[in-house]
Amino acid sequence: MASKSVIDELKKTQILELLDKGERVDGRALDEPRELSIEINAIPKANGSAKVRLGDTEVLCGVKIQPDRPFPDMGDKGIFICTAELLPLSHPTVETGPPQPHVIELARVTDRGIRESHMVDVSQLVIEKDKSVVGVFADIVVIDYDGNLFDACSYAATAALLTSTSPKWTMVDDKPTIVEGAESPLPTTTIPVSITMGKIGNHIIVDPNGDEWASMDARITITTNSDGNICALQKGGNDGFTQEEIIQCGEISVRVGAKIREKLKEAQQSGQ
Repeated sequence: MASKSVIDELKKTQILELLDKGERVDGRALDEPRELSIEINAIPKANGSAKVRLGDTEVLCGVKIQPDRPFPDMGDKGIFICTAELLPLSHPTVETGPPQPHVIELARVTDRGIRESHMVDVSQLVIEKDKSVVGVFADIVVIDYDGNLFDACSYAATAALLTSTSPKWTMVDDKPTIVEGAESPLPTTTIPVSITMGKIGNHIIVDPNGDEWASMDARITITTNSDGNICALQKGGNDGFTQEEIIQCGEISVRVGAKIREKLKEAQQSGQ
C-alpha cells in the first residue's frame, strides 16, 4: 500500500485536476466523509464487538476483558491496549508475517486517540490495588482496504468499547474470581472521534479513499472528545502543513467529528 506506480501518478494528476475544480473522484465534497455503517455485536462470544464499513474500507473489532497484572507504576488503574492486523485478503499488497511499520502506526494512532480522550475509565478497573486489575484489549482486523484505515479502525474500536459488557471480579484466596450475575457495561466517559485529512497539492480532503490515499503528499489525523476538544493528533507523509492549514484541519475535525459521533451514539443505543 505504500508503493507507487506509474498508474498511481496518472491517478494523482487526474485527482489534482478535479480538486482544482473543487471536485473529487467519487463526487464527494472536500470535507465530506464516505458513508459509514456500524454493525454491533458482530462477534457474539466477545465482550464487545463492531464491524465498520467506511466507503469500501471494512474493519472488525473484538474486545476481550479479563484480569491482568497492573503495570508497575499504575497499580491503581486498569489496562487498555489496542492492536491491529491486516489480513492478506484485504489488499493485494498485504502479505503474511510480522506487522509492518504502517500497521504498527495504525494500532498506535487508534490506541492513542482513545487513550488520550480517557474514554475508558481505567480507575474503575481495579480488582485489588497493585495486585490485580482488569485488562481491556481491543483487537482490530482489516477485512477490506480502500483508504483511511485510521478512522475506520478508530470507529470500530470505539463502537465495540461503547457496547462492551464486563464481568466483575473479586479477590478470593489471592486470585481474581468472577462474581456471578454482576456483569455491567464497560465504564466510559466520552466518545472520541478521529478525522483523517489528506493534503494533495494545496487541497485538504476528508477521509481519502484508496486512490486519494495513494496520491497524498501528507496526512493528519485529529481526534476530538465529546466536548469538541482536540485530544490527539498524528501527522504523516513527506510534506507538511502550514499553520493556517493546521487550524483549518482542527476546525474540520470538530465539525465533521460531531456528525460521526451521532452515528456512534446511535450504534451504542442499538447495542443496549
